[in-house]
Formats: sequence, C-alpha cells, structure tokens
Amino acid sequence: MTQIVARKNPVAFKTQAISVAASPEVLRYEPVGSPLSFAQMQERRRPLEVDDPHRFEVTLANLGVSVDLHLHWQGRDFHLLVRQDRPDRGDRVLKLLSGYVPAHELRVPLLTVMTEIAEELLIESEAGWLQGRYQDTWLPTPYANSLPLNDEHYFALGARSGAARPVLCRELNLLERPHAYVHLPTSSLQLIYSMTLQLPESLRSLSLLHADEYLDEDSGELIARLDTQRPELFLAEYRDGMPTGELFCLQQGELIAQPTEDQLLSEAFAPRQGWLVAASNCPLRS
Repeated sequence: MTQIVARKNPVAFKTQAISVAASPEVLRYEPVGSPLSFAQMQERRRPLEVDDPHRFEVTLANLGVSVDLHLHWQGRDFHLLVRQDRPDRGDRVLKLLSGYVPAHELRVPLLTVMTEIAEELLIESEAGWLQGRYQDTWLPTPYANSLPLNDEHYFALGARSGAARPVLCRELNLLERPHAYVHLPTSSLQLIYSMTLQLPESLRSLSLLHADEYLDEDSGELIARLDTQRPELFLAEYRDGMPTGELFCLQQGELIAQPTEDQLLSEAFAPRQGWLVAASNCPLRS
C-alpha cells in the first residue's frame, strides 16, 4: 500500500556551484557564483575530465552528501542501502542515503545529512514511528502529520572514525571528517559521512522503510511516498569488515533475505583514483 506522506515545492531549492582545490594531502572547496535552481544545477552536471587525480583545481556543479550507516542488529553487522531507479543514467542501483546540499548548508553539510536521514529512513514500531537523535540534537520529523510518532522511544546516531585526509570548506575543517571524492560523470563533489545507527533494544517488531520522492508533472510538486508492502531499504551484511554479498530487509523484527543477482551499487562504492571516481556504478558481488 502506497501512502503519500509529504508534498513540497522543488522551486524552493537553491544551491551554488563548488570551486575545489585538491592536493594529495587535503581537499578544499568553497561555494561560488549566483544561487542555482534545481534545473540549473542539473544542467551543469555534465561529464568532466581531470588530468591529475591527486592535484587539481576545478569548478563543479554541486555538493552532494551521503551517509554510510552501520547497524549492529542481533549480533550481526549491516550497512544501510536504498534502491533508486536512475533513468538519466540508465541503471537501477543500491545506494547510500544521500541528497543535494542547499546553498544555506554548504558550509555545514552535516546539517543536510541529518535532514536526509530524517526524510529517507523511516523506522516503524508497534506504537508509532521513531524519531532520530544525533548526540544532543533531535532530528526533524518531516512526516509527523502523516506518521504518528512513538513518544517513548527513538533511534540514535553516532559518529564513526572519519577520513584520514581532511576536507575543508575554505579554511574550516568539516565536522566528523567525511570522506570526499569528485564524481566525474556528474561533475559533483560528494561527501560520505560514516555513522552508527542504534535501535532500541526493547523493541522487537521494528520495520525499516524508505520514503522516496518523485516529481508530479501535473502539480509540479515533489511528492514523498511510502510503500509498506515494497520495502526499498536494505541491509547489506558485513562480516569481519567485509561484505558477504547478502541483502536483507527488516520487517516486523524479522530479517527477510532479498535477491542479489545482477544488483548494482552506486558510484560511492566504485574504485577511486586519488580524489576521483569515474564509474557510475559497480556490481554488488564484485
């Protein structure tokens, strides 16, 4: 059953192009130019060539963020992935929770990460939906009008060890030390934050679900929808730090095995050369 949980106006989104200066030791970026609408940003996301993967200066279309969420559940370790159809690239991939960084958060992209988690990661309990908390900060509840909250329990986020090479916005080190790469096919700078997800141990019938967005051509609105019968959020199992190649969904406290044949992962998992990623995807079982 599909439920519409939110509507918003995509025209309200604004961002800026990103100037990047990279060396083998550090990557610096800063917003440049006039504010860009979503359509203007997409127009700039065209393939790019960089000669030296370790040292370069380039202006990119946008800044994007992803979060690599690690879950320890019933003595097993998982990474959270969501499925996305990408008609513009001709593929269907499993990817990290991710989003575009708006102009007002380009200097503190961790704020965008919190918003993306709140919008994309939906955790259902028997007594309602769980709100998230990161350290002492509550995550927003974008669907509170549609999905009643569980007032007694919440899920907690924690930071994992960050990247060895620093990433700076101008001269400011980014909080939580994200990993960074320049994605050549989309001319974008991508930051990956590594975090832990902790679920309440006392709740046994949890379901992990995903709200996806699409543009309604009739109304022009961006629609967020939830399909409880077709979970689009997956748990990729890891053992001793290495992926097993197994996928699961968590439904009412049960891990349900999912098919893995011909599954693709997004470019975030593709091989990197220096600061650069040239591929658009890679096989799950590579």
